[in-house]
Amino acid sequence: MSAVRVLLVDDHVPFRRGVADLLRAERDFELVGEANDGAEALELARELVPDVVLMDLSMPRMDGFEATRRIKEEIPCVRIVVLTVSESEASLSASLKSGAHGYLPKSITPQALLDIVRRVACGEAPVSRVMAAHLLEELADSGITQREREVLGLVAEGNGDQKVAAALGIAESVVKNTLKNVLERLHREQRAVLGLASAAHPDGGLRR
Repeated sequence: MSAVRVLLVDDHVPFRRGVADLLRAERDFELVGEANDGAEALELARELVPDVVLMDLSMPRMDGFEATRRIKEEIPCVRIVVLTVSESEASLSASLKSGAHGYLPKSITPQALLDIVRRVACGEAPVSRVMAAHLLEELADSGITQREREVLGLVAEGNGDQKVAAALGIAESVVKNTLKNVLERLHREQRAVLGLASAAHPDGGLRR
């Protein structure tokens, strides 16, 4: 299996260097680029087409929300994990709606960070209890299935995939696929909303 190609985006240089060193120490990761802001991240993503982008949120020129949205618009195959000091509900919601596949606090342990990036690169959607609770609320009126509701509810209570599978009597792979499908639905719905807005206002911006 080839190494996971990672683009690291953060304007805080000491933190970025620490994560860069962490990635370089692992055989199954290749750090293909580093960006200091969202605009640079977009340029490098176009050039390098990484497997995963580790994205900060608060940056000059272009923030992580906009950079995530634009990278996903132009290069849908790139998977983005937000890595931030902000753990607010508003930031989580905006990150997921922008197209992020993960939302992690910068206080996360190095091993947990590496594990989640590996899982995201493999197509999984590691959903934290906070993300699960948010998805339950966000998709409440979107035809969420009973199985999806059960899985998200158990994850929101702090259960891992294995425990959720055991509680529901299903395979762990079913739990992983359910979480992945729920997150992809949120992304699709948000793209549809943005598409309607663009059609209504072809000059590009949302009316205020």
